[in-house]
Amino acid sequence: MAESARTIPSFPLTTEIDMTRAKELRARIAELDAGPAPSFTDIVVAACGRALREHPRVNAAYDDGAVTQFGRVNVGIAVDAGNALLVPTITDADTRSLSSVAARTKELAEHARSGRITPAELEGATFTVSNLGMFGVTVFEAVINPPQAAILAVGALRELPRFVDGELRAVPVMTVTLTSDHRVLDGAEAARFLRRLAALVERPMALLLDPHVNDDRGDDRGMG
Repeated sequence: MAESARTIPSFPLTTEIDMTRAKELRARIAELDAGPAPSFTDIVVAACGRALREHPRVNAAYDDGAVTQFGRVNVGIAVDAGNALLVPTITDADTRSLSSVAARTKELAEHARSGRITPAELEGATFTVSNLGMFGVTVFEAVINPPQAAILAVGALRELPRFVDGELRAVPVMTVTLTSDHRVLDGAEAARFLRRLAALVERPMALLLDPHVNDDRGDDRGMG
């Protein structure tokens, strides 16, 4: 991490995500009493999987002057294991439904906190998500895990006053910050990814579907 902070020319981009529909989705799933509802981290990871598939430049590595795009989309999730910070990997996150991501995340977190995590479960991440929202942290910049090109920092969900359809309302908002390696990504590329990610999280019902048959990109196909 020290080498990463010292040698990578990184830059952060921050955006707010309206979590209204994500909260509603979790409440509806909880009403079904079919097991625990997906966490907000699960929703973000599932959305990252699809956004990375659509923006492969973000799912890349920088090594010795060359940029290589990974062939798989594997999202690492930072887990507080008490006396250590571990980053187990959700493999092939772009092909998983939200329920699959949630089940695997729960399993890996339990392995990490019980000391049963295996080396294979800690390898192969092509992108990382770090969520400190449970500690009340609202905004932060995470350090890139080389050779990955980017990392997403997720803050706490807050009820904030926002104008909606001309009316001032309390809106559940989550702030996320994408830190990118400028040798791999420029500002526009990173911004397109972040905008697509926000759109997916704000329409989370689509994340319940098979990723192979769902391609509801709306107005988020291009930028600039």
